[in-house]
Amino acid sequence: MNEEILENLNRRLDDALDHGRRLVENDELPKQAEELKNRTETLIRKHPIKSVAAGLFAGYVLGKILSSGD
Repeated sequence: MNEEILENLNRRLDDALDHGRRLVENDELPKQAEELKNRTETLIRKHPIKSVAAGLFAGYVLGKILSSGD
């Protein structure tokens, strides 16, 4: 049974590595990243107050999550 678990785990890790390798080797990735950056900048310029509020809220929530162990 342990061999089965290890084989399954190895297969899943190989699949994940292959998927990651394909993403890194993707020629479209830089183009997609640039497009996402441009869309994000446009959205922020269109709604600056909402963008700042969302950033503050996200920072507050992240701070609460990270400091919840104290």
